[in-house]
Amino acid sequence: MKTRQYSKHFITNILSTGCLILLINACTTSLPKETSTEYPDIFPDYKDVIVPCNIAPVNFMIENAHKISADFYLEHEKLFTVDGDHVIEIPQKTWMESLERAKGKQLKVVVSVWNDQHQEGIKYRDFRITVSNDSITPWIAYRLIPPGYVLWKTMGIYQRHLEDFEENCIVSNNENHEGCINCHSFHNYSPQRFLFHARGKNGCSVMVKNGKAERLELDKMAPYFKGTYPYWHPKGRFVVLANCDTHQAFYGQSNNKVEVYDLESDLMVYDSQEHKIITDPRFTEKQYWETFPAFSPDGKSLYFCQARARNIPKEYAQLKYAILRTDFNETNGTLGNKVDTIYNPRTDGGSASFPRISPDGRFLLFTESESGTFPIWHKQADLKMIDLKTNRYVDTAPVNSKDVDSYHSWDENGKWIIFSSRRLDGRYTRLFIAHFDPKIGFSKPVLLPQKNPEHNTERLYSYNIPEFVNGEIILEESVAHLFE
Repeated sequence: MKTRQYSKHFITNILSTGCLILLINACTTSLPKETSTEYPDIFPDYKDVIVPCNIAPVNFMIENAHKISADFYLEHEKLFTVDGDHVIEIPQKTWMESLERAKGKQLKVVVSVWNDQHQEGIKYRDFRITVSNDSITPWIAYRLIPPGYVLWKTMGIYQRHLEDFEENCIVSNNENHEGCINCHSFHNYSPQRFLFHARGKNGCSVMVKNGKAERLELDKMAPYFKGTYPYWHPKGRFVVLANCDTHQAFYGQSNNKVEVYDLESDLMVYDSQEHKIITDPRFTEKQYWETFPAFSPDGKSLYFCQARARNIPKEYAQLKYAILRTDFNETNGTLGNKVDTIYNPRTDGGSASFPRISPDGRFLLFTESESGTFPIWHKQADLKMIDLKTNRYVDTAPVNSKDVDSYHSWDENGKWIIFSSRRLDGRYTRLFIAHFDPKIGFSKPVLLPQKNPEHNTERLYSYNIPEFVNGEIILEESVAHLFE
């Protein structure tokens, strides 16, 4: 891989020494002989995307290329050139310097390829990469898990620095007897305070404060209450969770392979100050099932999904979840009397999961599928969004695909979302980033950049529950002792 950078001083020196003719002659032999009006077939597809001004290099590849060259321009100035065999790997320092210069502007990329069909090279139509003035929250946390149905061997919760390619494991299931690790949730994007759930031998929820982990045994505070899908109140005293009895079954004939469903689910609030569980009889009765709670950014409202109980699995197609909203009392953790319906399956037609409110409190982003509560295996699952100010839907077509588009999170400034999708191969969930502007809408999604683009297809793990974090997560010691 070779990189050539250019500057006005470089051109001036060439002219002053009278070597411009020699430079042109030296470069002519490597110039492509053909030109094309078509765009290059690059993977990942970074053509005409919007990227954060602090994102890692958007390295890409072209299959079956013998040689590939990419020129990067800012307006009419060539910034640098990267050469490779079939991969363009942009140096970190060069890329970050270019992003800084290109804020609010567009980089033009010209790709040339040499392969069996074009042995003397072909230059493709240039494309643009818009560099947003908006930075993105610099870290994400996610679970890496093999895409199995019942059994697994290895999984863990990992973190990734979005400004480069640093990735490391926060906690692995090697530390809890190879049990399941899931449901990681952070207080106000903080790496210092979060919790996750560990199932299996001596399983429990785990609370982490300033790098130190401790057991949070919810079931000892309220019998049979284990707690999943946690969401922190903005002020940090309360955590709202769902208490679910979850099962799964396989389809005999369906485009969907597996179905995960609850046989009951209720809401519960954990008071971290008093170390107790708070429940509301309206949301623990057997007639209705509640799940996927989420606070509004100001902490005054609680959103959650609710469905009328059904005879499962016989009536699974009729199991459809609404999104409800009620007031939250931040002094004692109780829920308000009034309950509003924000998404109604009777009129909207589908089933809602994962309500997430934008940091400014205006937009409700959620996943919609045809039925049920677990859309990760539903090919019809799409992201939908409601403007809570106007009660109208926002166009989310730019971020959806023909395959599963599911779990999503807002960055702390509300300018970017990250979500999981199976659009690449229908098997593995990968992470995509998209910019959001209330006046323009969503941009074309960007596949999470990798140092080696082939990593996107060679890694045989699914990315699960991506959450933004505003700093590196550091655990002072292994959590294995918590499960002895």
